[in-house]
Amino acid sequence: MKITPEQYQRMVKPVSPPSKSWINIPMAFLVGGLICTLGQLLLMLYTHFGAEKTEAAAWTSVSLILLSAVLTGFGLYEQLAKHAGAGTLVPITGFANAISSSAIEAQSEGFILGVGAKIFTIAGPVILYGSAASVVYGIVYYFFCK
Repeated sequence: MKITPEQYQRMVKPVSPPSKSWINIPMAFLVGGLICTLGQLLLMLYTHFGAEKTEAAAWTSVSLILLSAVLTGFGLYEQLAKHAGAGTLVPITGFANAISSSAIEAQSEGFILGVGAKIFTIAGPVILYGSAASVVYGIVYYFFCK
């Protein structure tokens, strides 16, 4: 049986829950903004305590990654994502969550065949296509902007 995209949409529409975009969009904006604000506060804190700008930025990234991994480990990041939606996909914390959740899920299979083999299950395509896109961008930049 071959189903066209239009037929599929007609089948899915009656059973799909209605979207609450009037609350989902502002909530995603608010939570994403709060994560970014936390990052800015950490940057300012590290700079205040004497770190150079680049060093403070590195410590901010490390802190956000650590916080995201810890929240994922305790199951709190998933709870936040349930209410905040796309707001939790702020690149550094969302990426850390994707890697941490894959590692936690595969932990029962051992460190080599479980965690080691499956840690990048979700994040792997992001790394692959992000790297490929940066190469293409670099080539385009080299030929057209130099």
